[in-house]
Amino acid sequence: MCGIVGVLGKHEVAPMLVEALKRLEYRGYDSAGIATVQNGKLDRRRAVGKLVNLQDLLVHEPLAGKAGIGHTRWATHGAPTERNAHPHRAGKVSVVHNGIIENFRELREELARAGLAPETDTDTETVAMLVSHYLGSGLNPVEAASKALGRLEGAFALAFLFDGEEDLIVAARKGSPLAIGHGSGEMFVGSDAIALAPMTDRITYLEEGDWAVVTRAGAEIFDETGTPVEREIKQVRLDQTQVDKAGYKHFMAKEIAQQPTVLAEALGAYLKGDEIELPAPGLNFAEVDRLVLVACGTAYYACLTAKYWFEKLARIPVEVDIASEFRYREPPVTKGTVALFVSQSGETADTLAALRYCAGRADRIVSVVNVETSTIARESDLALPIHAGVEVGVASTKAFTCQLNVLLLLAIKAAEARGRMASAEKSELLAQLRALPGLFNAALDRDATIASAARQIAEARDVLFLGRGMMYPLALEGALKLKEISYIHAEAYASGELKHGPIALIDKSVPVIVMAPRDGLFDKTVSNMQEVMARGGKVCLISDARGIEEAGDGIWQSITLPEVDERLAPLLYALPAQLLAYHAAIAKGTDVDQPRNLAKSVTVE
Repeated sequence: MCGIVGVLGKHEVAPMLVEALKRLEYRGYDSAGIATVQNGKLDRRRAVGKLVNLQDLLVHEPLAGKAGIGHTRWATHGAPTERNAHPHRAGKVSVVHNGIIENFRELREELARAGLAPETDTDTETVAMLVSHYLGSGLNPVEAASKALGRLEGAFALAFLFDGEEDLIVAARKGSPLAIGHGSGEMFVGSDAIALAPMTDRITYLEEGDWAVVTRAGAEIFDETGTPVEREIKQVRLDQTQVDKAGYKHFMAKEIAQQPTVLAEALGAYLKGDEIELPAPGLNFAEVDRLVLVACGTAYYACLTAKYWFEKLARIPVEVDIASEFRYREPPVTKGTVALFVSQSGETADTLAALRYCAGRADRIVSVVNVETSTIARESDLALPIHAGVEVGVASTKAFTCQLNVLLLLAIKAAEARGRMASAEKSELLAQLRALPGLFNAALDRDATIASAARQIAEARDVLFLGRGMMYPLALEGALKLKEISYIHAEAYASGELKHGPIALIDKSVPVIVMAPRDGLFDKTVSNMQEVMARGGKVCLISDARGIEEAGDGIWQSITLPEVDERLAPLLYALPAQLLAYHAAIAKGTDVDQPRNLAKSVTVE
C-alpha cells in the first residue's frame, strides 16, 4: 500500500516529508516524491527506487516551502517510472493518492473532449486533471476538489496541494485509510499515525467518505453528503509507533525475536487468573450456531488453524473463506452466525468489504486486529486487539502468532461457554499457554541450526511443505513466507494428499519440509515422509526430540523444538518456518523487509 504524508508547518517541510515517508517504507514502494508551495509557487521532486534516491535529488535540487505533500508509490496503473511517480500535477493542483480510481478511463475521455490530455499512465493523474479543469471553470480550490471527489469511483485516500495556497491541504478518504494530525499552529495528514508520530500524537481518523479542509488553524471535516461533522481527536501512544530496528539487521529479525515478549503481553491483557476477559460483553457462544472466519494471506492461514480449535474444543461448525472470494460469492449468512474477520492492519480492502456484507446479516461482527483504531475495528461489534505492536516487515511474523493466540483464547472461551471444557482442563491449558513464551525463547536458541538448513534450502528452485491437522495451515504459512521474501517457489500440501498428485514432484533436487510434532497424527505423517525419502526426496523434519528419534534414519536435515501441547503447537511451529524463510532470503541476498512487488497492507483489490 502506498504512503501519504502532508504538512502545513512552521519550518521547511521537505526534510519533514522525507522523514515521515521513511516511516512508511514498511508498506512497500517503488518510487517516491514530494511537492511544496513556496512564495505561492507549486513545485515537486520525484525519484524511482528507494527514498535515498529522492534524498540525493533534493541535495542537488532543493525544494523550499512550509507546506507540502509526499508519497511512496506501489505501482498499480503504469510502470514504476519517474513519469508515473507521485505527486502528480495538472495546472495549479498537485495530488497524492492511495487506491484505485475505477472510472478513470471515462473521466479521461470526458477531459479529452475538453482538450486535456494525460502525460502519465496512471489513474491518479486523472484526478489532478479533473480538479484543474474545475479550477479553470472558476471554482476555488476547495470547491474544485469537492466537485471532483463526487465524480470518483473506487477506493482512494487523497491529499491535494494548490498553487498559490500556502495554508491549505484538502484530504479525502474512501476505502483507503487517512488520518489528520493536530499540532500547535501546524497540521498534518498521513496514511497512519506511524508517519505522523514524530510530529504529533493527536490524531483524527477520517471515516468512510469523509473529506477535510486542512489549514494551520485546524481541520473542517465533511461527510460524503457534504455535511460538516465532528470527528474525535485521539491521543496515540508514542510507544506504539516505534519503527527502529533496535540493533537487528532487519525489522523481520527483530519482530521474530519479539514474539516471546509480545505473546506474554497479549496473554497478560486477556487473562485474569483463569478467566479470559474480552474487552466488551455481548458475545454468548452458547447461542452461536456457526462461525464464519474471513481473512487474506497470512491471516487466512490463522483462520484455517482456528477452525481446528473451534471445532475440536467448542464443537462449533466453522466456515473459513478468503475475503476476496467471500465478498463476491455473497454466501447466505443465516441466523445464529457470528462473522469473524482477521486483519493485521485492520484496513484490508477485501476483508473490509466482506465485513460490510455481513453487517446486518450476521448476529455479531467480531474482528481480530493489530490496529485498534482501524476501520475494521471501528465497524465491528467486538474488536479484539492482538497486542503485537507495530509490525514493519512486510512478511508477517509476530502478528501471525499473536493472531493465533487471540483466536485460541476465543476458542477456549467458546468451549467453556458451551460446556465442552471443564474448569480443570481449561486451567491446565491456560497454564501451558502462559509457559509458551518460554518455549519460544528455547526455540529461538535453535537459530544457528535453522540458518544452516536454510542456506542449503536456498539453493533449491522448488520446495514442498507438508503437514497434517493443525500443521497443514502452518505448512501453508511456511511456504508463503519462503515465497514472499526469498522468491523460491514453494507449495504446501496436507500430508495425506501427497499420493494424490504432489508426489510426482519429488526428486533429489526438491527439499521437503515436514512439520510434525509428536502428536496423534505423527505416525501418519512419518509414513508420508518415508514415501518421500523412498523416492530420493530430501526431508527436513521439524519436530520435538522424541519425534525426530522415532522418525528414524534417512532424514536430510532436522530441527528440534521443545515439546508442546499439540493444541499449542501451531504457535510454536510458526517460528522455525519464519526463520527458515528469513535465513534463506539472507542467503539469496533479497530485500527481507521490503520484498519485491509486495505491500504491507493491501487496501485495494
